[in-house]
Amino acid sequence: MRIGVLSDTHGLLRPEALAALAGCDAILHAGDINRREIIGELEKLAPVYAVRGNNDKDWAEDLPARLELELGGLRACMAHRRKDLPVDLSAYGLAVCGHSHRYEEKRLGGTLLLNPGSCGPRRFNQPITLAIVEAGGGELRARRVDIPHPEKAAPPPKADGIRAQVEAVMRESQRGRSPGEIARRHGWDAALVEQIARLYVTHPGVTAEGILRKMGI
Repeated sequence: MRIGVLSDTHGLLRPEALAALAGCDAILHAGDINRREIIGELEKLAPVYAVRGNNDKDWAEDLPARLELELGGLRACMAHRRKDLPVDLSAYGLAVCGHSHRYEEKRLGGTLLLNPGSCGPRRFNQPITLAIVEAGGGELRARRVDIPHPEKAAPPPKADGIRAQVEAVMRESQRGRSPGEIARRHGWDAALVEQIARLYVTHPGVTAEGILRKMGI
């Protein structure tokens, strides 16, 4: 059985992530999804099992904070934060969490504890990752998938030319549009829109001026 595991998409579902998940028998999303449409896109590939993250608000009230499930004989448990998983994981072959945006896999006896990192908007210099888990023959193996990103981003424009763009990205993010959609609608640089959207999503309550300061403008 092939299981795709991802987390912290924060409203951005990259084409590279979809390509990596193609052919999976099931997909686990460990929260901070931000838009129900993300689940809909993933469901076109395979059955999706998801939990609610700390950034998943009213739209995600029907999603559990912790989920226990069985996939082809594999018992699994998933929560957004590590601290919300059971203290004793010995009953599970696979335990999944997210939140940190950092990839980690650890063997705890017969349990594979897996954090797939984030394949949504890039945070600082952290890698963009997800995981593929292969289960069969009594074995469980995880493979890290790294999604490439440009080494250098184009320098941002001056504040007087970008303030309106920041405000527009904030408005459209509130309406549930992804950075890719916003960039296409306005013909803007995708990397710049993604940077603005990431700062807006990961800093609740931030103002346009606050985003400009964080961008060094």
